[in-house]
Amino acid sequence: MINALSAWLPPGRRTLVGIGDDAAVLATPDGRVVATTDFLLEGRHFRRDWSGAADVGHKAAARSLADLAAMGAEPSALLVALAAPADLPVSWARELAQGLAAECARASRGGASVIGGDTARAGSVILAVTGLGDLAGRTPVRRSGAAPGEEVAVAGPLGPSAAGLALLTAGLSHDDLVAHGDLVAAHLRPAPPYDAGPEAADLGATAMIDVSDGLLADLGHIAAASGVRIDLAAAALRPGDALLTAARAIRDAARHASSGRTGPGSRPDPADTHASPEARAAEAQQIEAQQIETEALGWVLSGGEDHSLAATFPPGTRLPPRWRVIGAVRPGHGVVVDGQPWAQAPGWDHFALRP
Repeated sequence: MINALSAWLPPGRRTLVGIGDDAAVLATPDGRVVATTDFLLEGRHFRRDWSGAADVGHKAAARSLADLAAMGAEPSALLVALAAPADLPVSWARELAQGLAAECARASRGGASVIGGDTARAGSVILAVTGLGDLAGRTPVRRSGAAPGEEVAVAGPLGPSAAGLALLTAGLSHDDLVAHGDLVAAHLRPAPPYDAGPEAADLGATAMIDVSDGLLADLGHIAAASGVRIDLAAAALRPGDALLTAARAIRDAARHASSGRTGPGSRPDPADTHASPEARAAEAQQIEAQQIETEALGWVLSGGEDHSLAATFPPGTRLPPRWRVIGAVRPGHGVVVDGQPWAQAPGWDHFALRP
């Protein structure tokens, strides 16, 4: 297995000693190493009936590579520990390796590679990925540097991964999932803008984070570490047509499943029961449209797993087009939307008690 993995995972240009020895040896031109680690657990972060092995490889690599980018670093290498059931097909492991290698290549134009790791037997697939990066002379961009008066900007999409997960869990037909294929793919195989991290560092970003647990939750880490308040502009975060269409499809599926019974999938009842049938129907449609927009906005604000990059910049910074301003840093604490707290959960909480 290890010999096969060595053949499936070609070394990068910084690899001096790769897979096959007790440890790898990596060239570190900057003299500093940026390091991060992430789990990818079957049943928690992916399902094999939804995700192909290559999808899992891409996603596992992306989680750590995005963390490196959020520090302003360029990826150098990954260490991958794989635990799996004894009956896992060898073809699955090969496709996993192909996904890992492809995402490394996408992130660094061939500069990063899997240089080692470990294998073990387990009841389900478990991946632990350690990412190593190089700052290339830059100062690392931490979470604690944001200051009042600065702008908050994001590079990459917000909401597609959460929408894709919602579509997968809604019980939609195969054809319906195909119709929303871009959103499903965004969940199964996120594509972070890795080079935007070093770009932001070169532009003078004062704080940065990758959006893994939800925009509000992750910006909350910057706000807490920096001792500031982040005020987001709802107009800059309005969900696009794809998210709104997905929210409507999920709602329609729930309504169909309820077979007309009163419940979450039924149409909302207008408050004015004395209005004409036409007015009541129009009011119900308006209420439903608001609920759909709220659902889609929730994916944008608290969905997570897009692994886009959010950063703060000094006022007047000329940002490239892919960086869109979504708010401002102000005195205070926490994260608000148009000056008001978000009423729902800000993002994923790994240890929240759930039924």
